[in-house]
Amino acid sequence: MLISSMPNVRYLSGFSGTDATLLIARHCKILFTDSRYTTQARDQAPAFRIITYKRKVEEIAGFIKKSRIKRLGYEPDRITQEAYRQYRRHLRGVRLIPLLDMIEKMRARKSGHEIKKIRRACRIAGQAFEGLFPQIAPGICEKEIALELEYRMRKAGSGPAAFETIVASGKRAALPHGIASKKKLRPGDMIILDFGASFDGYFSDQTITLCLGRPGRKLKEVYEVVREAQARALARIRHGAEIREVDAAARDFIAMKGYGRYFSHGLGHGVGLEVHEEPALNPQSTGCLKQGMIVTVEPGIYLPGWGGVRIEDMALVTKTGCRILTRSSGPIRAIP
Repeated sequence: MLISSMPNVRYLSGFSGTDATLLIARHCKILFTDSRYTTQARDQAPAFRIITYKRKVEEIAGFIKKSRIKRLGYEPDRITQEAYRQYRRHLRGVRLIPLLDMIEKMRARKSGHEIKKIRRACRIAGQAFEGLFPQIAPGICEKEIALELEYRMRKAGSGPAAFETIVASGKRAALPHGIASKKKLRPGDMIILDFGASFDGYFSDQTITLCLGRPGRKLKEVYEVVREAQARALARIRHGAEIREVDAAARDFIAMKGYGRYFSHGLGHGVGLEVHEEPALNPQSTGCLKQGMIVTVEPGIYLPGWGGVRIEDMALVTKTGCRILTRSSGPIRAIP
């Protein structure tokens, strides 16, 4: 197997740099990297032989040919077309076999060690949000909130933010991925905050919907529909549960309340070494949840010209149910 995806490289070897390729065969375990990472690779991947390259594809292919490998698995969605073209040119006589999501499916079930890191990332993010909450007030722009939240996460022990923080207020809350803008908060605004921390390479992801001032009747109604939809989905999560049924628990309730056309995305996704990883929770999913998976549950309703509500929590799948790792639900939080 030739492993090019950096999250998969880290999962299999422990190496956390930004450039490496693994070759795993019956007779060898090689980590190829460039000279920037030679020492780091030796420290982090002691089970692998470290080979430093200058001409990446050419030298990796040369080693494969010398090793007389005849069948080589590769990750078709993790290498560029140009890299694939070069491997084909240098590896004539070697059969290249696409490995579709094989390592990603292994990563979907977390070990106890991985779960501890993800829980730590969740605690960091939650602590940062609670520190920020009293500072949210009219006149502050969305970008300032995002920057302050990311600063507080780093100060609390996070690595880089899991993704660019989403802050969408007022009518902009109708944008499911409304990256923070220069818009200033106004009294009465609903505010969607979608954020995540990282710890030792593992991520968190959660979304909280707030109101600046007393929430109006419409916001209360939409919020409670989303909150109940999330609760229904979480109640379905357990080892062996069909993913489509978990998604349907939330989606069908939202549709029953008349908002079905305004819930436009999947219910959730796995979280680990990547913010979005296996399994995907949506109506097209065919698999079942398994003990040890960590998934988000994030129903939302987005009404153009009005705004939107999303509530997202992370859940650890257990044999009989799930454990909630974040605290985004509960009655809508109003900022005085």
